[in-house]
Amino acid sequence: MDGVSYPAEYSRPNPNGELDNLYLDMNGIVHPCSHPENRPPPATEDEMMLEVFKYTDRVVGMARPRKVLMIAVDGVAPRAKMNQQRSRRFRSARDAKDKDEQTARMVEEMEAKGNVIDDSIKEKRSWDTNVITPGTPFMDKLATAIRYWTVYKLNSDPGWKELKVIISDASVPGEGEHKIMEFIRSQRQSPHHNPNTTHAIYGLDADLIMLGLATHEPHFRVLREDVFFQDRAPRHCHLCGQQGHTSSQCTGQAKVKNGEFDERGVTVAADKKPFIWLHVSILREYLELELHVTRLPFKFDLERAIDDWVFMCFFVGNDFLPHIPSLEIRENGIDILIGIWRRGLASMGNYLTTDGTVNLKSTEFLLKGLGAQEEQIFRKRRESDLWRIENQKRRKLEQGGNGYNGHAGAPVTPVVRRNQVDIGPKSLPTDIPLFTPQGVAIGMGSSKDTASSGTTKTINSMAGVATYNADQANKSAASFLKAQLLAKKGEPPQATSSDASAEDTSSLTTASSITSVEVPGTPDSNSKKRKADEEESKVETDDSAGKKRKADNGDSASKTLAADDDESSSEDNDTIRFWEPGYKNRYYTQKFKCQTQEQIESVRKDVVRSYIEGVSWVLLYYYQGCRSWTWFYPYHYAPFASDFTDIGDMEINFNLGEPFKPYEQLMGVLPAASSHTLPPVLRTLMTDGDSEIIDFYPENFPIDMNGKKMAWQGVALLPFIDEIRLLKAVGERYELLTQEERNRNMHGNELVYMAAESLFGHQIAKRLYNGYRPVNQDDPHSNEVMPIHSKVSKGLIGALKPNPDCVPGGVIAFPLSLDEPLLKDRYGDILRDKSLSAFYVIPKSKYVHKSMLLPGYKAKPKVVTSLGGGNGGGRRRF
Repeated sequence: MDGVSYPAEYSRPNPNGELDNLYLDMNGIVHPCSHPENRPPPATEDEMMLEVFKYTDRVVGMARPRKVLMIAVDGVAPRAKMNQQRSRRFRSARDAKDKDEQTARMVEEMEAKGNVIDDSIKEKRSWDTNVITPGTPFMDKLATAIRYWTVYKLNSDPGWKELKVIISDASVPGEGEHKIMEFIRSQRQSPHHNPNTTHAIYGLDADLIMLGLATHEPHFRVLREDVFFQDRAPRHCHLCGQQGHTSSQCTGQAKVKNGEFDERGVTVAADKKPFIWLHVSILREYLELELHVTRLPFKFDLERAIDDWVFMCFFVGNDFLPHIPSLEIRENGIDILIGIWRRGLASMGNYLTTDGTVNLKSTEFLLKGLGAQEEQIFRKRRESDLWRIENQKRRKLEQGGNGYNGHAGAPVTPVVRRNQVDIGPKSLPTDIPLFTPQGVAIGMGSSKDTASSGTTKTINSMAGVATYNADQANKSAASFLKAQLLAKKGEPPQATSSDASAEDTSSLTTASSITSVEVPGTPDSNSKKRKADEEESKVETDDSAGKKRKADNGDSASKTLAADDDESSSEDNDTIRFWEPGYKNRYYTQKFKCQTQEQIESVRKDVVRSYIEGVSWVLLYYYQGCRSWTWFYPYHYAPFASDFTDIGDMEINFNLGEPFKPYEQLMGVLPAASSHTLPPVLRTLMTDGDSEIIDFYPENFPIDMNGKKMAWQGVALLPFIDEIRLLKAVGERYELLTQEERNRNMHGNELVYMAAESLFGHQIAKRLYNGYRPVNQDDPHSNEVMPIHSKVSKGLIGALKPNPDCVPGGVIAFPLSLDEPLLKDRYGDILRDKSLSAFYVIPKSKYVHKSMLLPGYKAKPKVVTSLGGGNGGGRRRF
């Protein structure tokens, strides 16, 4: 109205359905507001906070919780998560550096052409997204801004009158979503908890789906942006940040303001991207149909089956462990595990998990089943990769690229397109010996299209269409073909790799033999590459077998194992060759730096034990909370499924420990390029060559593509942090910190806000604030703990303590420095605060969180109906 956007009227009925509790995983809001993808980023951090206000207004307006709104920001994470955080932040810093260097080159090129570049563009640098980490001044400003926005809404929106707002900022240890889960589990233990409470959580992580299932609260939804929506906003120039042109069209001129403060400037609304609701209750219905197993020696329990499904998903990928090599989510890895689980549940005699604890004997059964399929999975993956490469080449040819152009010698591999198969040219390769499936030579290939039916079938087999159960005769034919090709090149036939184990050798099939034949267009590469691989496997390694790597600041460290953007580059650089015998030895030799068979066996056992500890820790983290702040997986890679033997009797125990302080986490996850976020006395530990921990901060580091195709999928080979050395180095400088810096390094508490005029507010004012009077630190009531009565709070349980910063009826200053005149009509100083706040103590659970629906749960009508039977693909239809 009048050029100002206002949120929807909160007190009106919600068209999206009524909701009790809304939880905001706030980092999922801060990131798109501070560095959006579809428009130029805000110019200042204060403007970023304003974008956070707008975005949060929209999310809350869609959900409109009536009882509890919990805002959770990522605090200090468990050590198990820091490895991933470290990798992401080091990569982010390197990407920002590359972007700035690219911008500088563009500016030089434009100036060389005679263009005059505005100084604001020449001095522009990428905003460091790594400041979104606990302990930085940015996060301190964010906490202040969120508190102001909450008070502003309680003072200005009548719909918030009975709402209780819990804020857990970055000073409170724990990841945002897991602090939310801790709160939900704490409320379930109350005898007054309503089992039909409706919940919704906003966030960008797919993890939230698993966490929603893990609560066993049936009325649960996930709210998020539709990531598949095609944004129609115009692209902006990465050089000057303006819209309407690209970097190649930029003239280097700063934006011309429309109005004194550019308040009439044309902007594209970025908050109109559609949102979607994921109903966990409907997902539960699908899982019930998918997971149900009949004729079991025990009663089928859907809640435990869902827990097993969540657990199996951990093996495909999570934030704390690398995934098992044979499992890829894009290759139906989850379906493979579900199939093994369904077939073996009766034989296992028990589920994989019990209330967040791993049943290791059942888990060994599951992984043994996967291990039996491992070699077949690798060979099928290789065949798919070869098909993809050939299809890519054929598409280039169809678009006029260099190649066969339909002439003789064109590859005969079928081209796979969506919903159809294109067999491609019928011409046969020239000068290639042809065989029947029984290994009988039938002559040479011809460029003529007059091949017989039998010859055509032979060619199809050679092209990789042959199935994995090909007989030994086919293997002989492929081996003979390979020998012919090598002889033609003047090279001796290669012998079987000496490091192949007996089980690897016995698994040799047609697929693995055929893949040794050169793909058209890649002449004379395999034999030379294998010789290089053999030399690489002899490289000397450190004594820690992959646990701790020294920093390498040389130029070679910056090289990745993927040299270019070609789709086949990852295959060309796959030195493990999972599809060929001996892959296990090559894997442990190259990835874990083992030199002897004894080292391989020793490392394998340690990796397996660490991985079992890992999945046990993750499951407890999801279902019972953090069981160890200090545990982490000490390797960059996972073991094979077939390596998990004799794990049924392992004893897994964890030491709880303590979370890092904010500065200790910053020193553990940030690169030296982000040292500006730290107090000056700590920065030199990252940058000074004489620093005792300088090896933690390599400027360059290798990225192992590990068979992947996209750069972001690679493994950043960073040295793991030595906790003892880090804490000692940082602790010695704490006494040099200013008081303000010390305050940012302290662990904080959750706060709860409510309207003073609400029934809950009246109780707080009476019990904690002596009738709306502030409490001083020296007041004997300042440490008083007030239990929350669920009837007064409408279901909320826990305890409250006075907040010294709460001044009933006081002035709340607007914390941002913004000159936009339109803001003055909406935001500003709150002259008479009508809200109250207090420290909120989440009750510690007295019991194990049970995987069950609570008594009193009222089931809603089911919306998923099985139509029965198959649809031709062996899958049920819904």
